[in-house]
Amino acid sequence: MKTGHVYKYGANVDTDAIIPARYLNVSDPGELARHCMEDIDIAFARAVNPGDFIVAGSNFGCGSSREHAPLCIKASGVTCVIAKTFARIFFRNAINIGLPLMECPQAVDGINNGNQLEVDLEHGIIKNLTTGETFQAKPYPDFMRNIIQSGGLIEYTRQKLAAG
Repeated sequence: MKTGHVYKYGANVDTDAIIPARYLNVSDPGELARHCMEDIDIAFARAVNPGDFIVAGSNFGCGSSREHAPLCIKASGVTCVIAKTFARIFFRNAINIGLPLMECPQAVDGINNGNQLEVDLEHGIIKNLTTGETFQAKPYPDFMRNIIQSGGLIEYTRQKLAAG
């Protein structure tokens, strides 16, 4: 179970909004995190705490295929991004670096900025502790959950190779 506060955004949050292109020459995740969401929420990077959540409308992560976008979100301490839908390449990049995502339109509609959530990633349960509402997202298949729990595809592969 993960608990934290919500930062809520609208639909079509693109990768340029998540991490502006002017920072694409940066490879340090900590430095990227200092600029996460900068162009749509200047206070986000200073206010976000480990365990917090991003909640957004449809098509979160649209735009370019840069891995910097999910990487800066993960490095900022966000536990999970909950959206109505995700852009496909963002979804793949997020899983590959170990950033959990949950698609649940009902939860997005029932969650407001600043609400406190409790999320069970294994079972796909999202509980809004502020309102008492509970939502069910589709849980990940085992292989995807294992990649996320390992910290991403590279670490998952290392562990598999080490296990023989």
